[in-house]
Amino acid sequence: MKPTRRHVLAGAALLLPGTAHAAEWPERPIRMIIPFAPGAGADIVGRTFAEELAKALGQPMVVDNKGGAGGLLGTAEGARAAPDGYTLMLTSQGTMAWNLGMYKAPGYDPLKDFVPVTVTGALPNTLVISATNPANSVADLIAQAKAKPGELTYGSSGVGSSLHLSGVIFEQRTGIRLQHVPYRGAPAAVLAVINGEVTMGFCNTPTVLPQIKAGKLKALAVTSRERSPLMPELPTMMQAGVADFDVAVWLGFAVPANTPAAIVTRLNTEINRISQNPQVREKLLIQGFEMMPPISAAAARKTIEDDQAYWLPIIKQSGATAE
Repeated sequence: MKPTRRHVLAGAALLLPGTAHAAEWPERPIRMIIPFAPGAGADIVGRTFAEELAKALGQPMVVDNKGGAGGLLGTAEGARAAPDGYTLMLTSQGTMAWNLGMYKAPGYDPLKDFVPVTVTGALPNTLVISATNPANSVADLIAQAKAKPGELTYGSSGVGSSLHLSGVIFEQRTGIRLQHVPYRGAPAAVLAVINGEVTMGFCNTPTVLPQIKAGKLKALAVTSRERSPLMPELPTMMQAGVADFDVAVWLGFAVPANTPAAIVTRLNTEINRISQNPQVREKLLIQGFEMMPPISAAAARKTIEDDQAYWLPIIKQSGATAE
């Protein structure tokens, strides 16, 4: 019997079942796992993208906060999710690179258990000291530390946080010795700097901007490679004389390994488009989150590979551990 056009098309569909499935996606709500507590900077970023993605995909985005252990718990749960396109993971430099150095058994492999979708932007820190500290530059602060080896302190929101690792790399790049004082959250660490309980802190810029403007804190530099749009007059750490200092925690998205490539491509396209929306960019810049140029899924994977190669030796040398 001579095959008809209908038979040919039916046979082609059988050979390409993934194509038909991907074309129908999404057919139901998508779960976005945010491995941090509600109200945190990463949570605000994730929810902003969730709202815009719901419009773009025509399905609700169900935000599921799974905080704890520096993002470890929620990320491990995302690694176990079905690779069907209905779980989207908010990722960060911490969950994809730093946790591998801070924990002996994080419970997931960032590059084996996930397919990176994209990296959207970054959250730099600002080096601050008490307004009563006589130092007026990073060089002044380094001189203080060298005059009193091991006596100057810096506060953070916990071991393995960007606030902590900013201090670690500050020591390694300058040869000074500091004491790390972890607090329960960033607000407590900021208050400790204001009150003089600790000498300095590397804090998320929006967290300390009001205190800087009120004269309660003195800002010396930002930790990112480029100056902050929120404080353009402030130098970067590298401009202040500390070579190879670049700490700006990026956030991105990933899906469980083996998620269909067509779905990864669609998510990459939509998230990159949202990241360039002027209203979204402005909304998140107020939170200190600076958008990056759009990148491919392959480039997002390369970002994680490069970060692991850069940061894991630094963490190992420091001896820092979250266990």
